[in-house]
Amino acid sequence: MDYPSETYRFQWQGITIEATYTPRMFNAIAHLQIRSIAPDRAPLPISPEGWRSYYHPIGTIEAHGGDVVAQVTAWLDEEATKPAWQAQSSRQGELF
Repeated sequence: MDYPSETYRFQWQGITIEATYTPRMFNAIAHLQIRSIAPDRAPLPISPEGWRSYYHPIGTIEAHGGDVVAQVTAWLDEEATKPAWQAQSSRQGELF
């Protein structure tokens, strides 16, 4: 079954990210898919593989203002402050 979704592309710390938001699936849940597309599968603080699927209650995004990009960016920013991401991003810097 095909459900209406919205797709957004934006930059976060030099990575192009695509977020696809489906506000209602199975009439019971909402879905957010986040992936890094340039560079492809670049690690993100919410997923070392550069891809994350997140199911949540219907209306969660809307209850927080409805701006998918702002909410994903805030989630990335928050996770990027954690020691695990700090250590990983410093190791990545040594590769270039």
